[in-house]
Amino acid sequence: MHITIFGANGQTGRLLTGQALSAGHRVSAVTRQPATFPLRHERLEVVGADVRDAAAVDAVVAGTDAVLSTLGVPAGKEAISTYSRGTSGIVTAMNRHGVRRLAVVSSSGVEARTYSEGGFLFNRILLPYVTRVLGRTLYDDMRRMEAVVRASDLAWTIVRPGALYHLPSVTDHTLVQGHADGRFTARVDLAAALLRLLDDDRHVRSTISVVTTVENPTVLRWIHREALMRKDRPA
Repeated sequence: MHITIFGANGQTGRLLTGQALSAGHRVSAVTRQPATFPLRHERLEVVGADVRDAAAVDAVVAGTDAVLSTLGVPAGKEAISTYSRGTSGIVTAMNRHGVRRLAVVSSSGVEARTYSEGGFLFNRILLPYVTRVLGRTLYDDMRRMEAVVRASDLAWTIVRPGALYHLPSVTDHTLVQGHADGRFTARVDLAAALLRLLDDDRHVRSTISVVTTVENPTVLRWIHREALMRKDRPA
């Protein structure tokens, strides 16, 4: 299968690209910074393009079998439009070229709920601050992105991970229809889940959550090592 990955130079995008190549797929990895992309393979094409450039998106989508989006944008006070604008261009290009399968990474933060094991710090302080203050413009644009995807007639899946963190290898993660009562998702599991969707029609036109249930970090460790110290590289 020929897969086009947008946001390929982020931490999840790189993992997804590597897993797709290992599974025997041909990959077009789309990034604004192709010179920094670390992977090389005979079945890999690294494409330098901005997802907000409709003409560039159209060119890379042509001839592909499926599109996976792992776009990532840093949170900030400024208005964000990369998710919605970029995804709109992807949908338009897919319709133009007859490409049907689309999976996009969103976030559990777009429909934030308390978690049974979250505790006071996570549920009442960290979660509201991240979703309503620190990441308000980011989650607003993710909601617009989701609306664009749902309005399309593509074979789409919206994937909502929890708080992302690093693990060295794929675990026996869980895919849940709709909201999941699990706070954390390893990036390697998110990548694996996206790849699994290409061979699984059960989640077409659905919103799913990906939950990692082993080796979850504590809240304080996640804040220190992930939220503050680790930042996805520009896609």
